[in-house]
Amino acid sequence: MTIAATRQGVPVSKTSHTHAPVADEAAPDGAVPDGTVRYLRIGDLELESGARLPDVTLGYETWGTLNADRSNAVLIEHALTGDTHVTRGASEEPGWWEQLAGPGAPVDTDKYFVVSINILGGCYGSTGPSTTAPDGKPWGSRFPLVTLRDTTEAEARLADALGIRRWFAVLGGSLGGARALEWAVSYPERVQRCAVISVGASSTAEQIAFAQAQTLAIRQDPNFKGGDYYGGPEPEAGLALARRIAHITYRSAAELDGRFGRNAQDSEAPLEAGSLAGRGRYQVESYLDHQGNKLVRRFDANSYIAITEALMSHDISRGRGLLPEALAPATAEFLVAAVDSDRLYFPAQSHALADALPGEVAVHTIEAPIGHDGFLTEIGQLNNQLRQHFFG
Repeated sequence: MTIAATRQGVPVSKTSHTHAPVADEAAPDGAVPDGTVRYLRIGDLELESGARLPDVTLGYETWGTLNADRSNAVLIEHALTGDTHVTRGASEEPGWWEQLAGPGAPVDTDKYFVVSINILGGCYGSTGPSTTAPDGKPWGSRFPLVTLRDTTEAEARLADALGIRRWFAVLGGSLGGARALEWAVSYPERVQRCAVISVGASSTAEQIAFAQAQTLAIRQDPNFKGGDYYGGPEPEAGLALARRIAHITYRSAAELDGRFGRNAQDSEAPLEAGSLAGRGRYQVESYLDHQGNKLVRRFDANSYIAITEALMSHDISRGRGLLPEALAPATAEFLVAAVDSDRLYFPAQSHALADALPGEVAVHTIEAPIGHDGFLTEIGQLNNQLRQHFFG
C-alpha cells in the first residue's frame, strides 16, 4: 500500500514518530504531484546481521512519468543527512541537486521518471529508530544495525512495487554514491548505468575513525539515554557536535582558511577574554556552530548514528573476494567522478574503484576548492559527461 503525503519540510519522525498519512486534496483520481513524499510498506526485512526488521516502510518521492515499457526510471540516492527532495515538484520548495535533476536538467524530469528513496534507518519517511515498533513505542536503542546491502534490498522491493524491473540509471554522491554502487553489484541485471561520485569502493579506516568520533559525540550527550530519549530532551548538543566534526571533513582546509582565516566573529574577541569560559569565537567557530544548530532542527540523532553506521559498513568487496572479483558481476555502464580537493573521500579512492571496474572507466574530476561538498555545489561540471554518456 502506498500512502501519499504533502511535503512538510521537516522529518516525519521529528514531530510525531509515526508514518501518519497526510491527505493530498490536490491529487484528483489518485494522482500524486511531483515532489510529494509518499510511503510504501514493503513487509518484513531479514537483515545482513541476522536480525529481522518487521513491517518496513520506505519514504520516497517521484518526478515525471514512467513510460509504457518502464525503461525511463532513474534512481537518485541522497547523502548522509539528505532527504528525498532532489528537485522542485508541485511546490516551489528547492531541491538539493537541482543542477542535476529537473525540467531541462541532465536528468530531465520531462523525459525521465525520477525516484529518490529515504534510506532505511532515516528520519524522512522510512522506518528508523524514531518510528514506531510493533509494541507501539519508538524503536530507539532497539533499532537494529542496517547495512547498505540491507537498504538496497529494501529499495529493490520498492522498485518492484513501482513496476521498475531495471533502472535506466542509478546515481549518487558520497553515501549516495556508495548506495548506487551497491545497487550495481547486488542487482547487476537491474542497473543499466551507474554514476558513483565522491566515494570509493569501501570506507577506509580513517573514514571510520571520523565517523566513530561523530557517533560517540551523540552517545556521550547526557540526554541520549542509550538511544531512548524520545518523549524527553533530545541529545541536541551531541548531534550538533557530530555535525561540526563531519562538516570539517566536508570542506577543504583552503576553503576554510580563505573564507574565515583567523578573523574574530563580529565583535567577539577570542584573545581578550577574562576567562577561558568567556572568550569570544573565531568566525570559523561560529560557522561550525551554525551548521550544527541547523542540523539539530531537522534531523534525528539516532538516525544520524544508524546511517553513519551504514556508511561505516560500506565495503563492496565484503564476502565477494578481491575488489575486481567483487565488481566483475556488474554490467552497468559506469561514470566515476571525484572532487579534486576532497579530503574525506580522496580522489585516489575513485581512481582505485575505476581501475577495478570491468572495462575501461575514466575518472572525471570536479574542480572545486570547497572540498567534499563540491559533489553537490559543482555537479554542473559533469553536465556534458552526463548528457553525452548517460542522458543524451
